[in-house]
Amino acid sequence: MSLTARILLSMVAAVVLGKITHEVLALPDLNETIRFILDDVLSAGLFTLIGKIFIASLKVLVVPLVFVSLVCGVCHLSDQSSLGWMSLRTIGLYLVTTSIAISLALAAATLVGPGVGANMESEAVYSAPEAVPFLDVLANIFPSNPFQAMVEGNMLQVIVFAMLVGLAIGRAGVEGERVGKHFSDWNEVIMKMVGMLMQLAPYGVFSLLFTLLASKGLGPVEELIAYMLTLIGVLLVHGLVVYPLILKLLTRLPVKIFFRKMWSVQLFAFSTASSSATLPVTIHNAEERLGVGTKVASFALPLGATINMDGTAIMQGVATAFIAQAFGIDLTLGDYLLVIATATIASIGTAGVPGVGLITLAMVLQQVGLPVEGIALIIGVDRLLDMIRTAVNVTGDAMVSVVVADAEGALDRNRYLSDKVQEKHG
Repeated sequence: MSLTARILLSMVAAVVLGKITHEVLALPDLNETIRFILDDVLSAGLFTLIGKIFIASLKVLVVPLVFVSLVCGVCHLSDQSSLGWMSLRTIGLYLVTTSIAISLALAAATLVGPGVGANMESEAVYSAPEAVPFLDVLANIFPSNPFQAMVEGNMLQVIVFAMLVGLAIGRAGVEGERVGKHFSDWNEVIMKMVGMLMQLAPYGVFSLLFTLLASKGLGPVEELIAYMLTLIGVLLVHGLVVYPLILKLLTRLPVKIFFRKMWSVQLFAFSTASSSATLPVTIHNAEERLGVGTKVASFALPLGATINMDGTAIMQGVATAFIAQAFGIDLTLGDYLLVIATATIASIGTAGVPGVGLITLAMVLQQVGLPVEGIALIIGVDRLLDMIRTAVNVTGDAMVSVVVADAEGALDRNRYLSDKVQEKHG
């Protein structure tokens, strides 16, 4: 059985068994021994432990993988001046897709009106953390201590430092060639580690989903069904219509092959709800199966996991309109334009970790004068929706990496079109 099929099977099993376990634990007359085994031993014990180990194993590879692969990509560039154009293409595409995402979300939410008639009162409580000023976000891109950046997992700073090291190696002559070969060897070793970890993915995915559903069930889905359906609908349109159109228009490559080869990565992202944790798998998949060159994959994908949050931007757009409708507050055209600009800028400083979209949503709401307490209305279903939008995020990252690689002449089209590399490590 292929790796993708095993991951999908584990997800289905986790959903079914997790939901059954949640229903059983909700029984008032349940035997205490059975409750202890299901809740303390399995859900909160064994499977929680496996899930945490799996996530930690993914995250431990993120910084070394990004640093080593980006150094390799930059130091082996035949024309280092092309790095500037590649950076501009990548960032420009990310900002364009994010702007499209938030615009679609606001348009759909305004048309559907998921919060109309809700008549919510400001009784909900949500304490919004203080937003980092945008100028500070830009200044913090450049590291003062690269080792501290690596320890803290500050990906933008790691990317900048890796690019500087790669540029220096590429210009250091014979000594640089020797160092570059060492980095190439390390890159092969780390990619092998990613391949090894992917074999354990079905167990990690099962543990994460089972623990979530056994403890929380499906949450207050019935009360927010209109909001959820609107948000999921926009996510699907963006992921299945906007991305394929951009890919087809800019590369002329078959879209079906892209989605077939991205399926296992999307399942990874769905189960972890973290772009950063999925990053090693995304890079591995882009290089081994989509044919994206190392110099592009090692730059575009870590950058995308940090600043390209299309799924989060969609959530912010739908949630903003929903909260405004629920509290009976009318937004002007200027307010909507401000939401688009704020959400796009906020995505640059958004870390790829679960639930961070709620932090930036607070900043967006404050910009247009909406009650931040409204976040408490949607927080009950956000974990499930976070999983879906993370899958959209990583799909967008991979799509941009393919487009940029094609423009840079760093795309192996034969590998992209071939099925022979499919499940190469799985």
